Amino acid sequence: MTILPKMHQIEVDEEVYKFLREHAEPFKDTPNSVVKRFLPLDGGDVETRSTDVDGSIPEFRPSVPYALAQILQVIFLVKNKGLNRVQATRIIANHRGITTQAIIDKYCRQLGKKSYEIDELLMERDLSKFKSILTSRFPRNSSEIAKILD
Repeated sequence: MTILPKMHQIEVDEEVYKFLREHAEPFKDTPNSVVKRFLPLDGGDVETRSTDVDGSIPEFRPSVPYALAQILQVIFLVKNKGLNRVQATRIIANHRGITTQAIIDKYCRQLGKKSYEIDELLMERDLSKFKSILTSRFPRNSSEIAKILD
């Protein structure tokens, strides 16, 4: 028999509601699971906990912008390790010792995309749209982009 945790009803303002919607995985997340992902709690879902892939996370030269390196690391884990964006984001955040929100900021705000738009780009087989966006945003780093996305 599974014992469910006690649940409470809360009210949130429009800004918090929009945040929850933007960071939710469609057909998977609840408002509670989105909030848990951003809080430093120990009892997170097993599925979203870090996987032992640190040895395979690509590292980049210091001349590669920090934001681009983070984005490419997330893409690498999604495409090469079969993780979803949320799992890859959490792993890169843990690997770098920063919050998941800092990583999300890199691929959403800096690229002008919502989470679901990043998911759509990641679903593309050849990643050509993602490559185009990254190359236009970081033209000096097209070779690093190509190494990960090709």
